Amino acid sequence: MYIASMQEAFLHYLWKHKKLWKDTLVSTQGLPITILNVGQHNHNSGPDFFNAHIRIGEQLWAGTVEIHVNSSDWYLHNHETDVAYDNVILHVVWEEDVEVFRANNTVIPTLEIQHKVSQELLEYYQNLFAQKSRWINCETDISTIDEFLKKNWLERLYFERLERKSKVIENLLVTSKNDWEAVLFKMLAKNFGLKVNGDAFLSIANSFEFSLLRKQQTSLLGIEALLLGQAKLLEIALEQGYYITLQNEYKFLKQKFKLSDKGIIKPSFFRLRPSNFPTVRLAQLAKLYFKEAHLFSKLINANTIDEISQLFEIELHAFWNTHYSFAKESRAKVKRLTPTFINLIIINTIVPLKYSYAKYSKTIIYDTLLDLMSKLKSEKNSIVSKFADLQLVSNSAIDSQGLIQLKTEYCEKNKCLQCAIGSALLNRNM
Repeated sequence: MYIASMQEAFLHYLWKHKKLWKDTLVSTQGLPITILNVGQHNHNSGPDFFNAHIRIGEQLWAGTVEIHVNSSDWYLHNHETDVAYDNVILHVVWEEDVEVFRANNTVIPTLEIQHKVSQELLEYYQNLFAQKSRWINCETDISTIDEFLKKNWLERLYFERLERKSKVIENLLVTSKNDWEAVLFKMLAKNFGLKVNGDAFLSIANSFEFSLLRKQQTSLLGIEALLLGQAKLLEIALEQGYYITLQNEYKFLKQKFKLSDKGIIKPSFFRLRPSNFPTVRLAQLAKLYFKEAHLFSKLINANTIDEISQLFEIELHAFWNTHYSFAKESRAKVKRLTPTFINLIIINTIVPLKYSYAKYSKTIIYDTLLDLMSKLKSEKNSIVSKFADLQLVSNSAIDSQGLIQLKTEYCEKNKCLQCAIGSALLNRNM
């Protein structure tokens, strides 16, 4: 089943990229075929290509094209009973094992292509998916791809990833009743939690209306108590002055605003560096909102790394200078947001938000975002490091985000035929 699905994707690739035109094409009914327009690739339900223009014999046809490995797949998929397939003008198959008819019993012209593809191309295609021990299918050949092609593909992948993130923001905007400040808060909360506590921090941000945080913005104690209390981090019995102050403030807020902890995921400390403890990160998020009113509008108007970074220059309550958690005192250290952390916030929160807001307000800021991202250092993670081993080096945040998109949305899903790198490698064997 897996191989069959990939073969059909391969046939889509051959048709879409006009790789079958070297020889005269003839239908299995003996009629000459001239492809004038392959049509538009349909990635949803229905025939595979729309608006194709094809001359079959002396007749010019306009309609849809359906592609299968075997012609009998037409009946396997019940297309004969689906009116969406009544307008199919050509059935492209690897092998015709049965003749296919429309609902009105007329024969659908069929193009069999198994003898139209070179043996070298078939062998390379099969080898591309054969060795599952590889980290990515093309790891032995990716270093040979032209640098210009790789650079442009990574830039395109970056915008694909940005578009995917914008869908998340659009959903948050709906649930936040079109309040962009509330959307920013939820995104910042999730990304302050990083990978380990992202979902937990988002559940905290979702547990109360943003208007409540607005009411507390003149009180650092109030914001800290709200976030730490909702995170269930003020529930232990502890004789510590600042902790008791926070605990009492949270009890007041909880009663006054009828706060609920339903659906909240308690943050984890497990295997985290002390600087990433949820206590510290939530305190930093609280101080950010205490320091900066109308943060969304300020970030939208900030277009350089320095302008954005200045907004994130915060210093916590003195208690946190000697604590990473409530229970244990530590060596004195001011807990500031590091440039690396701020860069991650810019990459994963600020830029996607700017992109989404530009779409919402119908403005174009692609060049501004590219300029901003090109000046941010590449992220450091296992995906970026592994690609570097394969000589695909990340020089900026555009590259690192593109590489993450490449690995997660193409390599891991075996979408080599939709990848510019995979396509270029296949073209060598045409």
